Amino acid sequence: MNMIASFVIGAVTAIAPVTTTPLSWQGCGDGLQCEQIQVPADWARGSGPKVTIGLAKLPAQDQAGKKGVVLVNTGGPGEQITLLRQGKKYFADLTKWFDVVIFDPRGFGKSTAINCPIHAPFATEWVFPSKSAYDAYGAKNRTFGQACAKEAGPLSGNLNSWQIAHDMEAIRKALGLAKLTYVGNSHGTVLGQSYAELFPHKVGRMYLDSVWDHTTPDLHEWLRRRAQALEGNTERFAAWCQSTTTCALHGKDPLAVWDKVMHKARREPIPAPEAGPEVRISDTQIASRANFTYEATWERLAAGLARAQAGDASFFAEVEGAPDPNLSRVILCADLPYPGYDKLKKLETTLRRDTPHIGWRMVWPMANHCAGLPPTRTYAPRPIKAPGLPPVLIANGEHDDNSPAADGRRLADQLPRARYLKAVGGHALYFSGHPCVREYVHRYLTTGKMPPRGASCGPAK
Repeated sequence: MNMIASFVIGAVTAIAPVTTTPLSWQGCGDGLQCEQIQVPADWARGSGPKVTIGLAKLPAQDQAGKKGVVLVNTGGPGEQITLLRQGKKYFADLTKWFDVVIFDPRGFGKSTAINCPIHAPFATEWVFPSKSAYDAYGAKNRTFGQACAKEAGPLSGNLNSWQIAHDMEAIRKALGLAKLTYVGNSHGTVLGQSYAELFPHKVGRMYLDSVWDHTTPDLHEWLRRRAQALEGNTERFAAWCQSTTTCALHGKDPLAVWDKVMHKARREPIPAPEAGPEVRISDTQIASRANFTYEATWERLAAGLARAQAGDASFFAEVEGAPDPNLSRVILCADLPYPGYDKLKKLETTLRRDTPHIGWRMVWPMANHCAGLPPTRTYAPRPIKAPGLPPVLIANGEHDDNSPAADGRRLADQLPRARYLKAVGGHALYFSGHPCVREYVHRYLTTGKMPPRGASCGPAK
């Protein structure tokens, strides 16, 4: 593996002490109040350099009647305080009852920041067509990672959910809370899982949305759930096309068309005249750029497939997304260390047996983050044990292939007294405004009352 997974930080018992002083919140614009705390750069050491964790608070609307404080992480990993400034409306309901506190994880924003001197590489064809292409990309990613590590100083090697969970515990103490109420979304659920494992008796209420499972050491099993979710979305796309007269493939078998286009492009890349007279699009480029996940993209995808079947793959010359300028991938790969090309190709071959259309593609997104990164200390996935943990509410969207519903169900099965809320939807159910999910979450956070067993939420209206 290109990341060291054998260093088990969780086994360390000597945790650096932290002293807290009362917070002195100061107005910092946009209705926010800001503050900072000091924490050890490495919680596994009894002494050593300190770093800063930046906090921001959106005060409750009724300070006299508020129910407490909720700590939030919206995912990423990445800056959080900027998101709070830009998206206060998403937290408006919570501020009916709580002070909402958000923090920039170590390395980002108002915390001790790591300003990587070069940008992370950006793979426009992240379903790597060959080992040589993977190795070339990995070399660029290694250069990026090495440059970041030099800038990181005492934070080098100390960017993972074990360290950040200890930062969260320091935040709880600094806030003067007997128990922590926490809302985590996407990668914020990895932080939640680590906090629950390390500090189960310090959890008050915890809602985890769009869970990324951090409890499965078997990479094939972890990927299989993603592959099945993505394959399910291709089947939803096909059903939509067959029932929608405006679909460019209406009256055809959309998945058969997809398979033919992929076979054709694998045998000989398809011309893309709109991108240039010499541009040809391969099957791995098509696999990298086809979006079956979001219904809003389906009409254009169907039209693009129809054109590609006719010999013009210009639609698949378009590249969505943007380069990642920061170190989010360093944290992501420290929490979910990833193997090299040869093992990934074997995993792809295995997944193709059960998810032959496109689900097998799920082997490669994490490789786009982790390929070639220099070794670091990791907090790798392991079954979670959290005795004494109070009831945790968990919800995943049934159509989310980034954090599949099976991940949320697996976590709920491991946490004592947890409740899984099934919901028809995609990623970030709460923050995307799913009304049914939000109603259940608000009831749980304010009263502790869980949804009834078997409760579910249909599509957002």
